[in-house]
Amino acid sequence: MPFPPHLIRPQLLLTWLPLGTATALWIYALPRIDYRHMGDWGLLDKLPAAFYLSLAVLTGGFVVSLRRAGTAPWWPGLYSVALLFALKAPTAILYNAVRYPWASKHDAVVSHLLANQELRPGVPLSGNMAAYDQWPGFFTLNAGLVRAFGVDTAASYLNWAPLFYGVVLIPVLVLVYRTFAEDWRLVWTGVWIFEVANWVGQDYFSPQGLALILHLAVLAVVFRHFVRPRSAGRLRSRAELDPAAAGIPPPTTARQRAVCVAVLVPMIAAINFTHQLTPVMLCVALGALSLTRRHRNLGLLAVTALIMLVWDLTMGRPLFVETLASLKESVGNLLHNSRAGYVGELTGPGPVLQGRADVVMVLVVAVLALVAVVLRRALTRSALPLLVVSVAPVPLLAVNDYGGEMLFRVYLFGLPGAAFFAAAALVPAAGRAVAGVKVVGTGAKAGRVSPAARRRIGAVALPLVLVLLVGGFVPAYYGKERMYYTPPAETAMVTRVIDNAPKGSMILAVTGSFPQALRRYDQLEHWFVAEQEEPRNVAMLRDPVGFLEPQLPKDGRPVYFLFTRTQYVYSAGEGLLPVGGFQELEAKLEASARFRVIDRTPYGTALKYAPPRPP
Repeated sequence: MPFPPHLIRPQLLLTWLPLGTATALWIYALPRIDYRHMGDWGLLDKLPAAFYLSLAVLTGGFVVSLRRAGTAPWWPGLYSVALLFALKAPTAILYNAVRYPWASKHDAVVSHLLANQELRPGVPLSGNMAAYDQWPGFFTLNAGLVRAFGVDTAASYLNWAPLFYGVVLIPVLVLVYRTFAEDWRLVWTGVWIFEVANWVGQDYFSPQGLALILHLAVLAVVFRHFVRPRSAGRLRSRAELDPAAAGIPPPTTARQRAVCVAVLVPMIAAINFTHQLTPVMLCVALGALSLTRRHRNLGLLAVTALIMLVWDLTMGRPLFVETLASLKESVGNLLHNSRAGYVGELTGPGPVLQGRADVVMVLVVAVLALVAVVLRRALTRSALPLLVVSVAPVPLLAVNDYGGEMLFRVYLFGLPGAAFFAAAALVPAAGRAVAGVKVVGTGAKAGRVSPAARRRIGAVALPLVLVLLVGGFVPAYYGKERMYYTPPAETAMVTRVIDNAPKGSMILAVTGSFPQALRRYDQLEHWFVAEQEEPRNVAMLRDPVGFLEPQLPKDGRPVYFLFTRTQYVYSAGEGLLPVGGFQELEAKLEASARFRVIDRTPYGTALKYAPPRPP
């Protein structure tokens, strides 16, 4: 039976053929990913060549699909979803354990809520874990999902969170980008760049991933429905175009904006229920938008700030007061606030390559965005609100370090806008006739480069940059994968020791980055001894017992020290301890009279503290 003619047209063939080819290559590569024997390169040298080839074919197919984006925008959308699946689904499908230790920490919070059936925001808990009772939205939602799915814990689905968050973000990003650009090529290229530049790792099973989606959804409504008439009129006069043709949303009435405030209140409240930092970022973004006049709405800003303050002064009061007390040490300390994590230096080829890939990705996106801001002036004027929102979080680096994560959070919240403008540098502006006026180029000086030349430059630059970004994402996301995968036998040993520990016991470990580290955190005390400044770690290694013993309980409560494979990999890769420091600490504690081995497996050792006998 012959194929219908519409299925064998060359352009359509070039659209679906790469997708099918990439899918076949990815399926072939999947069972050949040897994740159980990762070395210093993480997952990078365990991914077969077919996997990397599938990403290259996907990128080529996406570039080809952009040619039909105006009439068939679902094709680039399909490729964007396929890219997310190709990049983030392998670990969810293959791993027989929770990926990323902090995801198991959040699973422990869900289990805690299910076990206690109540929130206790004022009860101090080990490791400042009471903050999760103070901002419980994400965890109560997942407690309900665990009950609805009939599973024991959220661990049965949490490895799929990165893919889920990525797919849900796509329509939100499209809504934001379509507010400022009618060109589907620009919209989908911005989405693609966001996906591959989002290496920051906040899309795991966490409150931040959910809060970011809500944050962008609120901004999407603001961008579309909070346009003041006078501002739109000035821009129309300046551009000599109607607002829609200039990429400017139509103005809205005061009544419409009031209705939008009422609609947004539940979403803003949900953000405040879910995460500590995102409400601050939302207030900063809305405050910055008010400076543009086009989107000024002091009522919405006041409502958002009021909801945040009410929550901070009631449910979140303990951590809020603690944070305020710490501001006197952090405000203005830009060097300290912009640090990434702890003070150690990355070691090992995989972590080092990941750190360098992160920097390259940031620079590429930033340079491209800057090029678009300078050269595409008409687009910059129409998308000024998005540019302002992207830059607005930067001053927060001078306020607080957010536990060594503020640099990553500023990048995360600025990325949607940066990706849009980076895409604008790669996708030439489309000339069009509007009200008898031919709009060609990107600004007053755009005529220096002919449309044909811009198309030729874009035809080469677009695929090259997208391939570079996709290639950079792999080490940026998987270079530390050896830290994130934990053999089930290690998890079983940790679970066994913690479950057998009497209530009130203290659990010591080198770092909290290992599975089940905070299991029973509402019943046990935890101390991760190497998560401190480097000089104190050096002092600890000189005399571990002398360093630890004065800080251990004196009331006879049991104390356990857990050494695991994942802790070793993490402390070595992040440079928390000097080379060989992990083994030195374990050996000295085992050799002392104060600690005895109670459990040992190939994946770890458990010690129990024996306090000195009273005289």
